[in-house]
Amino acid sequence: MLSSEISRYKSLDFYARQVVEGFITGRHKSPFHGFSVEFSDYRQYNTGESTRNIDWHLYGRTDKLYVKQFEEETNLRCQLLIDQSSSMLFPLEGQGDIDRPNKLTFSVYASAVLIELLHRQRDAFGLTIFSNHIDQHTQCRSNAVHQRYLLDILEKLLQPVDADKRTMRQTSIAEAIHQTAEQLHRRSLVVIFTDAFVRDEEREPLFDALRHLRHNKHEVILFHTFDRTHELQLGYDAKPHLFIDLETGRQLRLQPSEIADEYKRKMLRMQTDLQQQAMQYRIEYIPVDTVQGFHQVMLPFLLKRSKV
Repeated sequence: MLSSEISRYKSLDFYARQVVEGFITGRHKSPFHGFSVEFSDYRQYNTGESTRNIDWHLYGRTDKLYVKQFEEETNLRCQLLIDQSSSMLFPLEGQGDIDRPNKLTFSVYASAVLIELLHRQRDAFGLTIFSNHIDQHTQCRSNAVHQRYLLDILEKLLQPVDADKRTMRQTSIAEAIHQTAEQLHRRSLVVIFTDAFVRDEEREPLFDALRHLRHNKHEVILFHTFDRTHELQLGYDAKPHLFIDLETGRQLRLQPSEIADEYKRKMLRMQTDLQQQAMQYRIEYIPVDTVQGFHQVMLPFLLKRSKV
C-alpha cells in the first residue's frame, strides 16, 4: 500500500473515531438498539405462573394453555448499502472532500461512522456496494478485523475516478435491494445510501424492493442523497450550459431557465413519492442535501435517533 493510501485510510478511520467519541462524550444514548425479543417456541402453562404470555388463540383451538417463549436478541445486525453508480459522483469536485462532499463521499464517511458506532456496542455490520448489480457484498460480523476490511473497501470508494471511467456505472437500485433482502436471513437494520435517480418506469420497482425489506421484518433507514441547488432546483446561471449524464455519457446543451419550472416539478414529485412511500411502510427517510456538509446532516440524525 502506498504511503498516500495509508494516510487516507488512517484519515477515514481517525475521522470516524473522532465523530463517535465526540458523540459519546456528549453522553448521548446509542442511536441503535437490538430488536428486544424474538418468539422462540411454546411450552405448557404451569399453574400459578403469570398468564401474560398465554396464547389465547391457541387455547381457543386446542382447549389447552400454552405459554409463548422468547429469546433475547440484544445484539443488532446492520447491513449498509451504498449506491456507487456514476451519478453519486456529483459534484465531481466533491470526491473525497469531507468539508463539501459529493453524494458518494458523504455515504462513505457516514458508513464509516456507523460502523464505528456498531463496533463499539459489539453489534454486527456488513457492507453491500452496488451499481447496476451487486459489486461487493460482505456478511455481518462484529470483530475488529472485519471493521478494518470494510474501512479498506470504503477508502477505495474515496479515490479519484478517472475521467474515462466516470460514465461506466449505471444503477439498478431495485435489483440490488431485492438481492440484499434475499441474502439477509436474520432480522437486521438495513441502511441505504442512494440518490434514487431512476426513470419513471423504474420508480414502482424501487418501491416494491423497499417493501420487500419491510416484509422480511427488517428495519430500514433510507439516506436520500442529492445536491438540492443543482440537481433538484436546476440552479444554474441564465446562460447555455452543457449537461452530461454521468451514467451514460449523453450530452445536452440547453438554457436552464427554459425548462426549470417543469424540471423542478418533476424532481419534487420524485422526492415526494419516495418520502410518502417510506412513511407508508415505516421506513425512516433522511433527505441529505450534500451542500449542507457532513456534520449538518449526520450529527442531527444521530442525536434524533438517540432520543427515540
